[in-house]
Order: sequence, then structure tokens, then C-alpha cells
Amino acid sequence: MNQNKYILPDEDVRHQLLQSPIDGDGLMLLFEAGLIWLTTNQAYVNSLNVFPVPDGDTGTNMVLTMQAAFNEAVSKRTQNVGGAAKNFAQGALMGARGNSGVILSQIWRGFARALDHYETMDTNLLVRAMQEARNTAYKGVVKPVEGTILTVMKDMTTGAEDAFRSNASLSEMLLAIVEAGDVSVQNTPELLPVLKQAGVVDSGGMGLYYIFEGMLRMLQGESLDPSGAVLKPLAELDLANAMETVEEGQDYEVVIDFAPHQGFLLEKYYEDLAQIGTSIQVGEGEGIYRMHIHTELHRRFDPITYTETQGTVKKVMMENLLDQVNGRDSNEKQLELVPVNPGEIAVVAVSPGKGLSSIFASLGVSAIVEGGQTMNPSVEELVRAFENLPTDKVIILPNNKNIILAAQNAAKVSVKQISIIPTRNAPQGFAAMLRLNPEGTLEENEESMKEAIQEVHTGEITVATRSVEIDGVDVEKGEVIALYDGKLVSSAQTIEAAIGNLLEKADMDEVERVTFFYGEGLNQTQANQLSDGVRKAYPDVEIEIHNGGQPHYQLIIAFE
Repeated sequence: MNQNKYILPDEDVRHQLLQSPIDGDGLMLLFEAGLIWLTTNQAYVNSLNVFPVPDGDTGTNMVLTMQAAFNEAVSKRTQNVGGAAKNFAQGALMGARGNSGVILSQIWRGFARALDHYETMDTNLLVRAMQEARNTAYKGVVKPVEGTILTVMKDMTTGAEDAFRSNASLSEMLLAIVEAGDVSVQNTPELLPVLKQAGVVDSGGMGLYYIFEGMLRMLQGESLDPSGAVLKPLAELDLANAMETVEEGQDYEVVIDFAPHQGFLLEKYYEDLAQIGTSIQVGEGEGIYRMHIHTELHRRFDPITYTETQGTVKKVMMENLLDQVNGRDSNEKQLELVPVNPGEIAVVAVSPGKGLSSIFASLGVSAIVEGGQTMNPSVEELVRAFENLPTDKVIILPNNKNIILAAQNAAKVSVKQISIIPTRNAPQGFAAMLRLNPEGTLEENEESMKEAIQEVHTGEITVATRSVEIDGVDVEKGEVIALYDGKLVSSAQTIEAAIGNLLEKADMDEVERVTFFYGEGLNQTQANQLSDGVRKAYPDVEIEIHNGGQPHYQLIIAFE
């Protein structure tokens, strides 16, 4: 939490909250409780992916949106409930990430609009705030889909209305909201068939439910504190980000794969490791646990010795952190982006990997925002990328379906002329850049780029994070899966088999060129070997290979 955070109330303060209309401080306590409880359940919300791919980020996006909202409101602390809600909504707007975060920011925008100019909030005003939040969220989506966070917000509002007609107190109304939300979330698979097929509930609706349940738990005096011990799927271990900042004393990175003994206690394992090092993460897959930790030089073997008491060690990986960081800093080259002059068109591209960023730079973009699967940039980050460019004509390439809505909201908060090309992946972004005409108008470039992205088909190769049957494909956790234009088409034992199945789904008779962008899980040699198999099967098709550097996805494949 922010260093200026509110202190969650003791029994006396809770009693006061229950007996009195809510002022700005009271509202912030409710918001903080919702944020903490959402954070506690973040990993579960992330796991509610329809497709079994390692990019579940709804929980993360909602947490980061709430955190940005909370930080903004804390920095402008006021006891006026309308002012507190307005500040919170503004922070949510700029900090919104992903579709779920953007819709959540619209919920708080409507909520704040109903409270504007009010000193305190009673149950009558809470109902009105819920109604305006529901209406604003629905209006903020071009084609509202039921069985999503929108439906859950609508049903929660109905719960508040019913409670108000029964003269409910604040805590009784929150209980009614949470109970209605619970029923609504569980019903989302009945409204959205793809959820039922995948065997999950809607992740955004689940996140919203946890926010309001956190508020209720705070009023009822229940615990909100997340456990320090979190077991993640292996795909969610963020070892790359753990390398971004090496603190003093973090000399070595140690990664251990082990099979835990019967009776293994994750909480105690974390507590004991915390005495050895920092940046502790634990993931699980196929019965094997993977532990990551940073240690001082003289303690680099301690995690191994300790883990041997907790399970059977299968594999150990050890790296000199300072050497890696120094080598990375010296080898990385600064991207040379195309300068833009007043009146010219500037292009801003979102990129998930350093290799992909280099390609975008070579094609003439003026700014690059790091982001993609599992790391959707916020509205503020997108605005910051183009706001200081010396031109009022900007094209944004989101290059991810979950970033398009954030890009649209970034355009709304700027006075510049912003055109959003709805690119859903990097290959579409490249196709759009090849159509850039510096001499053309913004409208002409937008039309041409939108036409170009329809001509590119994209395949993705990754590893399944869970077992499921969807779109007629039976997937086992740990298998290699292939997606074609976002649709799951294959699950196989090997990457070669997955690529073969993917090519069968693509209309190769119409394909002239196939481009491989290999990610962090592959090297140049492996990518060459995979492409050789494609050349042999399709000798008339041109094959290109590029280092994309994207996380989680071993291959992104463009068909043109």
C-alpha cells in the first residue's frame, strides 16, 4: 500500500462508520478495504482465464487500477465524500489497465458523479451512486456483453435498491450488495457460453465482488491481510521482473525445482526462506514446485540445503545477478526512434518484447510503450508516451485486444487528434506500420492501416496452464497449445506437433510468407530448426525469423 495509507479501523471506528453517514475518510477506508481484499484474491482472479494461456491478468489489472485510484485520493485527502470519490475516480481513470481496469474506472466515475458536492453519504446516496456507476459502466462499452463485470455491477445495484426499500442500514445494504454479487458471479457462465465451456466464472465480475466483499469484511471486523505465502502456477512466476532491480546484498539468483514431502507447509517455507534472502516466489506445475530467491554471495547454497529438508530436489539453477545486470546494461542498445516534427503524424506502438520493439523502431514509430500479455500499460502510461511529442496528430497501435479500450480512453483525455488502430498483436502492428504514409492525412492513414490489419493472420504457441476442453480441443495442463487468430486450435505434446497442427488450420495455399517471432523460451538455433520443418513441408512459402523477445509465448507466427 501507499506509504500514506489509511489505517484500517479498530472496533470503535467501525462502530462510528456503522452509525453515521460516511464522510471522505470513511469512504477511503471502504476503498482501502476493497483494495486489500482484491489483492488477497488477485491470483485467483487471474486464474479465471477462458483459454488456458499464461496471460491471466484481470486480477492484476484491477489491483493496479484500484491502487492508482487510492494513491491519487490519498495524495488529495479530504473529508468531503464527494471530493474523495472524485479524486479516487480520477486516479482510476489514469491508472486503468486492461479492459477490466477501464470498466472498473468507469464504475468509479459514475459512483463519484452521484456523490459530487455532498459532504457525507448515507444509504440513499449509496444507492444512487451504485445506479450511476452501473449506468456509466454500460455507456462506456460500445457493445455491452452480459455475463461480465457489467452484469455483476447491475445485479449488485439491484441488491442495494432492494435493501434500501427494506430500510436497511449501511452494513445491511453492503451485505445485500455482496450477496447479490455472489449470485451474479456464479450465474455468469449461464449468460456467457464461453465461460461455461471453459468451466470458469467471469474474472472481472469476480474482482468486483471481492472489492465490495472487502468493504463488508472491514465493517464486520474480519481479516483482510493477504498471506505472504502464495503458490502460483509456474507460468505466473515473474522471474524476468525480479531481475529489473537488484538490491544491495542480492548477489545470486537461485531457482530450485523440488517435489515437496507430505505435510509440506508453504507458509513456514516462506517464513524460513525470508531469513535467507529476498524476492521469494514459489510456483507449482505437474507436481513439481519451483522456488526463486535472491541471496548474498555467502548464502547462495543455503536455499538448497534448506529445501532438501522440505522435499526432493530435482534441479538447481544458480546465476550471478550482478554479473548478469552489468552485462545486460552494457549490451543493451538504445532504440533509435523516428523524430517527429510539428504537424507530422507520430505513431505510438505497444510492444511486449525488446526484439519486437526494435522492429517497430525500424518501421518508423515515434514512441514505444512496453506492454502486452500480463503487463497491460495504464491509460496514464499511454498518454505520457504521446503527450510530449511535438505534434497534435497521433496514431496508437495497442497490439493487444486487452489494451484497445485503454488506448481509447487515453485518446479521450487528450486534446490531440488521436487515431486508434485496433491491432490485436504485433504482426498486425507491423502490417499497419508498412502502410504509414507521412504525406497522407490522419484519416487516410487510419483507413489504410485498418485495411492492412485484416490481411494478416496470426498464430501463437505457448504452454497450457490448466486442463480444459474448449472449442472442441481437449487440453492437458503442460501441453503445448496453438492459437490461430485468438482461437484455440490445437494441444500437443511437442512444439513441433503444435506448429504442424497450426499450419493445417491456416490456409497455407493462400500464404506467401510465414514469419516466426521467437520469444524468451527459445533461442535462435531452436527457432531455425522449427522453421526448417516448415520449409520442408511448404517449400514455396517464404520463411523469415526474428527474435521477438516476448515472454510466455515461445512463438508468435505471422501468415501473410
